[in-house]
Amino acid sequence: MSKILIIRFSAIGDVAMTVPVIHSFANQYPQHQIMVLSRPNMAALFASLPSNVTFKGVDVKKDYKGFAGLNRLYRELASEKFDYIADFHDVIRTKYLRLRFLLSGKKIAHIDKGRAGKKALTRAKNKIKVQQATSFQRYADVLKRLGMPVQMDFQTIYPNGKADTSAFLSITGEKGTDRWVGIAPFATHAGKIYPQASMEQVIKQLDAQPNLRIFLFGGGKKEVDILSAWAKKYPSATCIAGQLKMKEELALMSHLDVMVSMDSGNMHLASLVNTPVVSIWGATHPLAGFLGWNQSEKNVVQADMPCRPCSVYGNKPCMRNDYACLNQITPESVVQRILGAII
Repeated sequence: MSKILIIRFSAIGDVAMTVPVIHSFANQYPQHQIMVLSRPNMAALFASLPSNVTFKGVDVKKDYKGFAGLNRLYRELASEKFDYIADFHDVIRTKYLRLRFLLSGKKIAHIDKGRAGKKALTRAKNKIKVQQATSFQRYADVLKRLGMPVQMDFQTIYPNGKADTSAFLSITGEKGTDRWVGIAPFATHAGKIYPQASMEQVIKQLDAQPNLRIFLFGGGKKEVDILSAWAKKYPSATCIAGQLKMKEELALMSHLDVMVSMDSGNMHLASLVNTPVVSIWGATHPLAGFLGWNQSEKNVVQADMPCRPCSVYGNKPCMRNDYACLNQITPESVVQRILGAII
């Protein structure tokens, strides 16, 4: 038996994308013990993984701040006597931790983020539009370099296919014959967010469909206010933002017929429970390797523009100053893709 430490902090989408790899890895190597090191609020993503996976949540910006904090974290981790260290993040903090492990004689490997290929894909002129390796493959390659290749066969975090409904039934009621559509209209950066007025038109058109329920996902006061206003305006819509924890949101997502999301964390959460996602892309592009696990490109909604993609993460200002990549996507085209995914 070996003990493996896998490290990935960062945003929810990046951490969620480790799950299919770690789940497959744990099933393929049941003799090994695996610890995942991440932010504390990511625990729900790993709660249903095989029994040889444990989770350690640490706040490196507060409880383990600075070099003193990292040294204390290293001592805690070193006491676990890991044999292998898999750095899925490759930032200053994780580089320091893996250096300490290297100096102690442990075998380490880290992710290749493919920066050169992504830079060529997103530069303003002479883009090289070729598919980059997915994050899933990049994570798996780290384990392969440690001598443990992974056959990725992940389907869902739930052994029975879907989660128990008790976690959310008081909010949603029984599903019955209704079709359930989740909508997560927000993202961290403007280059990823479908215009609010257009998204409301999507909800309005879906609201006119018979036997269809809409569940609105989001977080933070501003988002909750917008979603709550939509829920009051459109009878088939229910705002669940702020009412459920991540574990409960995952459970609800497993019962959706389709999820509608930006290139954001909710696309990846829905992917972990084997729910099809209609994803809307603006400044970013699936070619960068961030499409959700097992998601079909048929459900990708995007405008074909020569300036796309202009950013890997959607955090750069629009070079045209109009976000035409998002504004040119009609609500009708989004609704058509949603209905096509559930009929």
